[in-house]
Amino acid sequence: MIDKSGNLSTTEMWRRLFCASDVSEFISGSDDLQTLPVFSDYISQLCRARGEKPERVLKRADIESSYGHRLFSGGRRPSRDTVLQLAFGLELNSDEAQQLLKVAREAALHPKIKRDAVIAYCLHRRISLEKTQQLLIENGLPILGGAKNGTI
Repeated sequence: MIDKSGNLSTTEMWRRLFCASDVSEFISGSDDLQTLPVFSDYISQLCRARGEKPERVLKRADIESSYGHRLFSGGRRPSRDTVLQLAFGLELNSDEAQQLLKVAREAALHPKIKRDAVIAYCLHRRISLEKTQQLLIENGLPILGGAKNGTI
């Protein structure tokens, strides 16, 4: 099975992996395997591609500046919530946010998880982080990044 971008589907990749006589055979025979970029390089490249400055992204993401700059320099590894905050700061859509989570080696958003569903909905609809936080509160769900000085 080939997906819409011309690559093997994930289901087909799983089938080939489990049918391989050893993992080396699978790896050497699969052009569809991705080597994920370094997270800090990836977010820096996204900023450049979008003509954004990290400071503006961090402000929209509600991430403290010195911590955020360590994310951009590779000095810190982000939590899943921080990756999602960056997705809002970078104004990514839901598919782009899923890719950001993958590059960060964090779990993808899943529509069967209430909190994830609210977040994905907001990303898809290009709803701001502030309004997303409010929707999470209204639905009795934890906000992204946790409570910060009792504010959202």
